[in-house]
Amino acid sequence: MDLSAWKQKGTYFNYNGHNIFTVEEGKGETLLLIHGFPTASWDWHKLWPELTKQFHVLTFDMLGFGFSDKPKKYAYSIVDQANLIEALLTLKKVQQLHIFSHDYGDSVAQELLARFQERQQKSEEGLILKSICLLNGGIFPGEHRPLLIQKLLMGPFGSLIAQAFTRKKLAKNFRKIFGPETQPTENELDSFWELMTYNEGKKVFHLLIRYMKERMVNKVRWEDALIQARIPLRFINGNMDPISGKHVADFYRSKVKEADVVDLPKIGHFPLIEAPNEALHHYMNFEKDL
Repeated sequence: MDLSAWKQKGTYFNYNGHNIFTVEEGKGETLLLIHGFPTASWDWHKLWPELTKQFHVLTFDMLGFGFSDKPKKYAYSIVDQANLIEALLTLKKVQQLHIFSHDYGDSVAQELLARFQERQQKSEEGLILKSICLLNGGIFPGEHRPLLIQKLLMGPFGSLIAQAFTRKKLAKNFRKIFGPETQPTENELDSFWELMTYNEGKKVFHLLIRYMKERMVNKVRWEDALIQARIPLRFINGNMDPISGKHVADFYRSKVKEADVVDLPKIGHFPLIEAPNEALHHYMNFEKDL
């Protein structure tokens, strides 16, 4: 599905005065798809047709990403993105759901899981999480190995670095994190670039990247959410990913009791783009066994 067709599927809802792009399709139990940094919900397009046959699928571009608004003066945070999700689910009258997330979206899912577990401990009513499946992401901040460009964006000249970022530099960096046999196509790179630069997106890169510091601040909270989880969890990991590949999968196994980890030995950071059939197969098997 090309990017224009994906955009035509979407609608918008208002979150704190900002327009958030959402896509919704299918019937059954609700499945929420949460994308990563620095792209958008289009990342899920290869899995979309099959997922919508089985689930009521809901996805969106987080604030600052894709076709959603990208305010220049905003305190972007993972916690706020979780608030946005809760607002969206309230609007859609969703009370129970499954989550499938990637990269930055994994941290958002961990925050939602931490909130869910706090409600359970207090016997409070609220949103019920039925399962979570994670794709490559910095779920254990100490194991995260950011690219140089990510480190530079975090630095004092982050806004200048962002403005100097080009489609050529994007391609160079993405080719480093995709598997050697599953490199992105030129059309895919064009789509990623369009999503990132839509609504003057380059002007907020250095604000969005603050999530790396936020992960460290919430390290214990978000790691404990996984370690103490009482709902089904699966981690599908592209092992060739230099940022959060095999080293993260191995660490996950060492920290999470009876860890459910699926290794994709030849795949990089984007299993949902590089190996959609494999990612879909392992996700569907996970749901079937619940």
